[in-house]
Amino acid sequence: MGVKIDIFDSTLRDGAQARGINFSLSDKMHMLALLDDLGVDYIEAGNPASNPKERKFFEEANKTELKHAKLVAFGSTRRKNTPVEEDAGVKALMDAGTGAVAVFGKAWDLHALEVIGTTLEENLNMIYDTLLYLKQSGREVIFDAEHFFDGYKANPDYALKVLKTAARAGADTIVLCDTNGGTMPHELEEAVKASLNAVDVKLGIHAHNDTELAVANSIIAVRLGVRHVQGTLLGYGERSGNARLSSIIPNLQLKMGYECIGDNISKLYALAREAAEITNLPFDETLPYVGRNAFAHKGGMHIDGLCKAKGSFEHIEPSLVGNSREFLLSEVAGRTAMAEKLKDVFPEVAADKEKVGRLVDKLKMLESEGYSFEGAESSFRLFVMKELGLRKPKFSLVHFKVNDEPSYAETFGVHAVVKVDVNGETRMAAAEGNGPVNALDKALREALGAFFPELKQVTLTDYRVRVLNSEAATAARVRVVIESSDGREFWRTMGVSSDVIEASLYALIDSIDHVLLK
Repeated sequence: MGVKIDIFDSTLRDGAQARGINFSLSDKMHMLALLDDLGVDYIEAGNPASNPKERKFFEEANKTELKHAKLVAFGSTRRKNTPVEEDAGVKALMDAGTGAVAVFGKAWDLHALEVIGTTLEENLNMIYDTLLYLKQSGREVIFDAEHFFDGYKANPDYALKVLKTAARAGADTIVLCDTNGGTMPHELEEAVKASLNAVDVKLGIHAHNDTELAVANSIIAVRLGVRHVQGTLLGYGERSGNARLSSIIPNLQLKMGYECIGDNISKLYALAREAAEITNLPFDETLPYVGRNAFAHKGGMHIDGLCKAKGSFEHIEPSLVGNSREFLLSEVAGRTAMAEKLKDVFPEVAADKEKVGRLVDKLKMLESEGYSFEGAESSFRLFVMKELGLRKPKFSLVHFKVNDEPSYAETFGVHAVVKVDVNGETRMAAAEGNGPVNALDKALREALGAFFPELKQVTLTDYRVRVLNSEAATAARVRVVIESSDGREFWRTMGVSSDVIEASLYALIDSIDHVLLK
């Protein structure tokens, strides 16, 4: 590995400012352990002066022994015309008890004059006094030059004077912040070069993503000589978010030869997904490196090329970041894709060109009717078994009925009745549910439970409906994908019909077949 780049994660501070994120104390402790496991150098965990929950977190976090990362408390310079030792915010930083602190100060003359309402000289004094005081207390000091790039465009002499003041006060790292996220790469390049010439201190970059350039600007800054990169693991943050470290780290380490998190990079895929679970936000599968789509191939020519020459349609080996390659089956995929898909489960079929061709033809016909097996692997497996004569259903559905009544206190609301046949023996069951699909699911498992007790462990965990031909309005065909679980694994199955309840029922039957045919 080459030059070491400090990785500074702000998910617990900047990331917490994103819409929809509200970390509990337990969430913050979980995220702290996760980021430490990833191997980042610094974890910025919040402003201890902001609220009691933040102060409680620092009390708990300081009891935790981190394997690698340094815990960082965040705050601002002293207030104007206030002695630093009397400033409440600075005192809270000291009381947080962290070995490192991140302190922001104004690098844009507009903010000094009109936002905090002080003189340019007093703004410099606020920076100098605060950083010197924290350094003399034994802290590692990271200075965030807030709005630096806007400040440099407006008044370059003053913006650079801010950096020189921070260096003179003893800052260990000075971070150039694109706080508004609007800096273009060529503007950033000029300002970074000027900063490197102005001070002899390690420089950092803190980019926001308001122009979709946070990752690119961070990479450019490192190429120019910056050695400290700030961001959030999944790009969460104020407005359009912060620089996404799940992209920056592999770009720097795998593409450019810098040292970031070492061998831990193989954990990136799993830990990124775990981080999304902590935030309780949906995971964006299109994310580079860590999304499921990052190495998913659908085009027949792409799949054929990859099978013939690894790397022909991939920029890295997926396993380097803990991800995996996936071949998606659709009307644009060919025999190679089908053969590759069959290798794991039906290896003897994968080698039979005639059977593979027949499966491809049938798949394309089903796709034209609205089926899509991309998100329903279990239905694909059952489709193959059916076409090859290997699917011998353990039961058949004789009859079903769903009643959906107004949910008043004196009525049942939604209930379903099903009748099934298992080896010539019929059984009927009824169930009430929170909607027709839930009622059908319960009734099916009730009817089959006496024959197949393993179904009692199965639950419906997700349900999605896609209208396939919206121009047909209420007569449109729909595709239903459900996700089920037995507590150990999850699987997805699918049904298609012009009747949403019938489509749901097909998906439910496939889900049960998945369990029984295993």
